[in-house]
Amino acid sequence: MIAMARLLAPRSFALGGLVTVGTILLAAAIIPAGMLIAQPRDVPFLELDTGWHDFMASLRAPWWDGVNWVLNALGFLGALLLQALLATILILRRRPGTAAFCILAGFVGLLVTQLAKALIDRSRPAEAVVLSDSGSYPSGHVSATTVLLVVLALLIGRLWAWIISLLGILSMMLSRTYLAAHWLMDVVGAACFSIGVVLLLWIAFQRACVQENVDAERILTWRARAARRRRAEGRAESAPQ
Repeated sequence: MIAMARLLAPRSFALGGLVTVGTILLAAAIIPAGMLIAQPRDVPFLELDTGWHDFMASLRAPWWDGVNWVLNALGFLGALLLQALLATILILRRRPGTAAFCILAGFVGLLVTQLAKALIDRSRPAEAVVLSDSGSYPSGHVSATTVLLVVLALLIGRLWAWIISLLGILSMMLSRTYLAAHWLMDVVGAACFSIGVVLLLWIAFQRACVQENVDAERILTWRARAARRRRAEGRAESAPQ
C-alpha cells in the first residue's frame, strides 16, 4: 500500500479540456475510418501509407528484427495481461473506482478496435513479417498498448510517466509498421482512438480515482503517526526511572 500510495498521484483535469482533446482525437481516428469504408482503394492518405511502408522496409536489419519481434509478442496480449494485473492489484488495494476505470478502458478499447477491424476490413501490407488477424485498421497492438500506457500516466500523474508513455506508444507504432503488419494510418488511428477514449472515460472516473488516492494517503499518515507514538511510548517506558 505504501509503495502504491507514493507512486500514484492522479489529478483532475478541466472538463472542457478533456472533452475537447478527446473529441478531436476520436475524430482523427473516425474520419480516416469513414474514408476507408467509402473508398478503400482510393483514400487520400494511400500515397503516404505506401511511402512510409517502403521507408520502413529499407531499415530492415537482423538486430532491429529481434527488437521488433519482442514488441510484437508483448504489444497486444502482454498489454492486456498487464492491464488485468493492474486492475487486480487495485482491487486488492481497495481502490474499486480506479480498478473500474482500468477495466472499462481496457474493455472499451479492445471491443471497439475489434469491431472497427471487422467493419472496415482493410487489407494489411502484403509483405507482413508477422502473422496477424484480418483487418488492418486500426492496429490492435497499438490500441492495447496505448490504453495501458495512458491509464498508467493518468494514475501516476507525473510528467515523467507521460513522457515514458508517449515513447512507448511511438515505439509500438514504429514496430508495427517496421514489421509491415500495418500501414502508417492504421497505427496513427489506433493511437488517436485509444487516447481519446481513455481521456473521455477519465471524465467519469477522475474524481473517484483522486479521492481514493487521498484516502490512501490519509491512512498512511495516520499509521505513520501511530507508529511514532508507539515508539515514543516504548522509549519512555524503557528509560531509567
